[in-house]
Amino acid sequence: MNKSKTLLFGALVGAFAGLVAALMLNRRAEKNESETALTAGEGLKLGMLVFGLLRAIASLGDER
Repeated sequence: MNKSKTLLFGALVGAFAGLVAALMLNRRAEKNESETALTAGEGLKLGMLVFGLLRAIASLGDER
C-alpha cells in the first residue's frame, strides 16, 4: 500500500471504531438513565489504553 491509501485506511478504521465506541457509551448512559456517559476517571483510563494501543501499533515493524 502506498502512503495515501494507508492513511485513508487508518482514518476509516479510526472513524468506525470511534463511532462504535460512541454508540456503546450512549447505550450505557441510556441503560443507567444518566446524562454523563463517561466519567473523568474512565476517560483517563481509556486514554491510557488508546496510548498503549498506538505504541503497540508503532512497534509492529521493529525487529529487536
